[in-house]
Amino acid sequence: MSYKIVADQCTGCGACEYECPNKAISESGGVFVIDAGKCTECKGFFDSAQCAAVCPVDGTCIPA
Repeated sequence: MSYKIVADQCTGCGACEYECPNKAISESGGVFVIDAGKCTECKGFFDSAQCAAVCPVDGTCIPA
């Protein structure tokens, strides 16, 4: 399973892209998307998903 970005909640800030250890996040059409094939939910790297941790939209843009 991978995380997903809720496009209508995404502000396009890009904070998540730089935090992803798998380089699974990229910009597409002004919002960011997560490549499900690359996303590991940060398992093996961190205790929690780093994209969700740095998202300024408080859990509604990248829900767990």
